[in-house]
Formats: sequence, C-alpha cells, structure tokens
Amino acid sequence: MQSERVFRIGEKLISLDKVVHQVEKALALREKGHSQQETATKFQLDRSFISRLESIGEIRKGRRVAVIGFPLANSSELTEICMTFGLDFSLLLDNRKRWEMVQDKQALDFFNQILEIVTRLREYDTLIMITSEKWFQVAEALLNLQIIFISLGPTPINDDHAVDPQKLWDALEQVLRTGKGKE
Repeated sequence: MQSERVFRIGEKLISLDKVVHQVEKALALREKGHSQQETATKFQLDRSFISRLESIGEIRKGRRVAVIGFPLANSSELTEICMTFGLDFSLLLDNRKRWEMVQDKQALDFFNQILEIVTRLREYDTLIMITSEKWFQVAEALLNLQIIFISLGPTPINDDHAVDPQKLWDALEQVLRTGKGKE
C-alpha cells in the first residue's frame, strides 16, 4: 500500500495526492468543453490558474492528427516518431501484426473492430496514411477529413515495406507546425 505523499510548508501540511486528484478533475472538465472560467469557479480558483495548468502540461497544441500504416518493416521506428509528436492515435503494423488482427476472429468481431477504428478516426482533423492505394481510396470514401497519403505502392502488398522516417516526420511537421497539409 502506497503512503500519501505529503509536504510540510511552514505550518501547512500539503497532500500532493489531493492536489493531483483536483487537477485531474479540473482538466477532465476542460476536456468535456467547460470554459476556463467555469472550471475555475467550480474549484474556487482564478481562471489564470487554470490557464497556467494547461500551459505547464501542454504537449502539443492545434490539430488532431492520427497515423495509420501497414505493412511496415519499420513500424517501431515510425511509432516512436508519432510519440515524439505527442499524437493521440497511431496504428502502425507489420504484415504479421496486420494478419493477427484478422486471425481467430469471427467476421462480425473483425467488422466491429474496424468500425470502432473508423469511428475513432472521425474525431481527427487529419489522417496520415501509409498504405497501398486501395486503402487510401477506402479511407477517402469513409472519412470526411484531410488525408495525407504516403504510398507503399499498388495493391496488393503482401510484404513489409520500409518507409523513410523523414517522410513521416516532414508530414507531421507540416500538419502540426503550420496547421496545414497537402491532400
């Protein structure tokens, strides 16, 4: 059992766990769409304090970007780039992992899994796709968002392909740093 993390500041005894819990609750309200002022009022704080909290913890600001790619020989390296940029969603698979998604599943279970991914992708402003041309066309038909396409070649692709990591880096920089991207 973990003991409570406590600091003594003069005559005060401060619980770090209580502070963290309250900050989590405040950020959860902001995530749900409450204004900084509404959140500050609820917690009896100044609005500027809420703003400073957000600034302290900010990883990335601006557009929401997702990355999907398969079959990739260097999926781990590309995933690290996505993590560096603080992306909320990336699905980068080699051919083996791609087939593991399908194997041992009922058709309905697999279909539901794909629908969950499509539903989640609709929450994003931009999708960077690293796939064959067929999957790019499918995504264009299903998703109403900006898609930046890095082609692995014509369909079908059965072997893992290595993608120049700089291509993904440049695409992410273009979208996240400038808020724009080419379609």
